[in-house]
Amino acid sequence: MPDHLDRPGVGIMLINHDGRIFVARRIDMPSEAWQMPQGGIDEGEDPATALFREMREEIGTDKAEVLAESDDWYRYDLPEGLRDRLWGGRYVGQRQKWYALRYLGSDADINIETEHPEFMDWKWAPSATVPSLIVPFKRALYQQVMDELLAKIPPSLRIAG
Repeated sequence: MPDHLDRPGVGIMLINHDGRIFVARRIDMPSEAWQMPQGGIDEGEDPATALFREMREEIGTDKAEVLAESDDWYRYDLPEGLRDRLWGGRYVGQRQKWYALRYLGSDADINIETEHPEFMDWKWAPSATVPSLIVPFKRALYQQVMDELLAKIPPSLRIAG
């Protein structure tokens, strides 16, 4: 798939002090569509800058530090029914650079009622349950991302596996 057909983006695996992973339920999907924070990279923006901007825009805080970065870019295709609805139909999927971050704030710092809310609910989930919460077309990608990033961080941060 040519890169110009994929929206460039970042994905954020945010890990709290208990080793649980932040997931949020999308506001624009009728199903139980949970995901980790993610979003597009703006023109001229590097992925590391985009990840902290996306955190602020989606969950109201960027109190975190990077623990690991994916070696490669991950990509997924949107299901046919979503292609025309998302991103003005300009892309067939997304390619993402993923990061694992240690969350340094408290739950009170998280605010999903942002200027342009994307989520209706959020929670900290054990890593073993995260893929099962995700929409089916992204589950395999999430499992691959988690396998790679969790292997790169200290075991003490993975206690809620």
